[in-house]
Amino acid sequence: MRVPSPARLVAWSRPLGPRQVRLVSGLVLFTYVTLHLTNHALGNISLEAMERALLVQKFIWQGWIGSVALYAALAAHFVLGLHALYERRRLHWTPAEVTQLLLGLAVPPLLANHLAVTRVAFTAFGLNKGYAQELYSFWIASPTLGWVQLTLLVVAWLHGCLGIMFWLRLKPWFPQLRPVLLAIAVLLPVLALLGYLQAGRTVVALAQDPVWRAAAIAVEKTGTAQQVRWLADLRNGFLLFVVGALALIVLARLARSALDRRRGRVCVSYPDGRRQFVPRGFSVLEASLLAGIPHAALCGGRARCSLCRVRVLGTPELPPPEEAERRVLARLQADPAQVRLACQLHPTRDIAVLPLVPPDAQLAFLHRRQERAVAREQFVAILVADMRGSTQLAAGRLPYDSVFILGRFVSAVSAGTVEAGGVPNQFLGDSVLAIFGLNCDPPTACRQAFAAVGLVARNVRQLNAALADELPEGIAFGIGVHCGNAVVGEIGFRDHVVSTALGDVPNVASRLENLTRELGCEAVVSEDLLRLGGIRGDGLAPHLARLRGRDEPVAVRLLRDPAQEAPVALRDTAALGDAATQPDAATMRDPKVSRV
Repeated sequence: MRVPSPARLVAWSRPLGPRQVRLVSGLVLFTYVTLHLTNHALGNISLEAMERALLVQKFIWQGWIGSVALYAALAAHFVLGLHALYERRRLHWTPAEVTQLLLGLAVPPLLANHLAVTRVAFTAFGLNKGYAQELYSFWIASPTLGWVQLTLLVVAWLHGCLGIMFWLRLKPWFPQLRPVLLAIAVLLPVLALLGYLQAGRTVVALAQDPVWRAAAIAVEKTGTAQQVRWLADLRNGFLLFVVGALALIVLARLARSALDRRRGRVCVSYPDGRRQFVPRGFSVLEASLLAGIPHAALCGGRARCSLCRVRVLGTPELPPPEEAERRVLARLQADPAQVRLACQLHPTRDIAVLPLVPPDAQLAFLHRRQERAVAREQFVAILVADMRGSTQLAAGRLPYDSVFILGRFVSAVSAGTVEAGGVPNQFLGDSVLAIFGLNCDPPTACRQAFAAVGLVARNVRQLNAALADELPEGIAFGIGVHCGNAVVGEIGFRDHVVSTALGDVPNVASRLENLTRELGCEAVVSEDLLRLGGIRGDGLAPHLARLRGRDEPVAVRLLRDPAQEAPVALRDTAALGDAATQPDAATMRDPKVSRV
């Protein structure tokens, strides 16, 4: 049995916020609608099948547990919907958001009559209606109510499907399940409407029999005239309540707008020099939209997608983040004093911000579930491998043959780095940059990078053997490896965004690779990487390398044949035991290591 992690237990123990309550209540109501549509679809079989399935529905939803869950979900979803309509200060809705809003506002008035004549009638008077009574009312007694009921089914289903889509599209597996979910979203209401049609025709035919009609519309099932009037009055009162609630929200928004004007305005500044003045209480995202500045956002300001995050420039006094924002920032490992969600940050003073996500890279960021989207400094080991003589190699061959050979070389290098525990990150022609240490401690990253040198050399030797007939001279290569602190973040344009390491470390690794040509070796590894990884460099030629752009020379070791020398050094490391895997305190305090 799998035991939940402490972090997950803490998350489960937190009280539900408005967003979670809205989601849970929406799922309860969506389940109710889904079961009803499934029940209607049984009309394609027979009216009796619908009545038998209705007994299961009543067992679920008319018991005290189902009734409490259903009524609580209805009340919570309605109240939170009104609250969201009030809280949203801007009215820059996307088409999908407008559609969901209008559908959601249409559900309560459409539901009023059905709720009164079924649920309330059963609770207040014990009127246990079935499909025969409802279909008789919709098809014969009051066809207008039949159209209202059909509209309710379609509106409620579409509203629920849009809500499910807004929720699930943030999941990385949603694109794979989208076709299946779309098929269900289309087929289920179609089958339900066809079942409604077939069952209605059956009821119209049965109503020709006076005996059946008298039994179907008996007073004990449909209610007395006084009961019907009472239910109609209740329905009308509910409709007035819904209209009144919406009117109160509109009046509250107008009153808040007047109060905002009295409170004054704040200025939100952007790196390109644009500024937007907004009333106090507006969010940074709302300021961007009012200014016409493209700003990535996909969850409608609910603090879910994290795409609207910004870096706060300077050190202004910021209001503390709420619980929902704190959770997202914790997942991103971002400092709330520097990085905030634009949809949740309501500045009380002038502020300057830098949007961190390209406005057109929304789906790419979401589906990859970026955890390194916020740039941060961390220790990494960088390996750069390059194929020598690729220009001469391509001179006498067809372009396809050259691309094939280059592809095999890049695959050999990438396979070696992955086998050692690294991540191939950049590919530039015949050059590969790999990163080690994204998910491990510095000593392990250094050992992995050094092991990758021998594995890459082994793979290239095997590739040369396979291409011996075509390339008798073989493929020559050079490798440079260095370690230290680098900034791990994302660069790119729109959807073409990659996570990479920037700073002095990759530059030094690249120059060490270039040094292999001058020194006549196949790999150059920095002394810092060997020391921090606890790797003995006995037998590896020492050298002081003066690199362009650096005043101090870099101590390195040369590997003439990495396929043989790297494994020997690693075997020496294994002999050190725990001292190799856990460097001593003096090594960790070495100022030369810390300055890298």
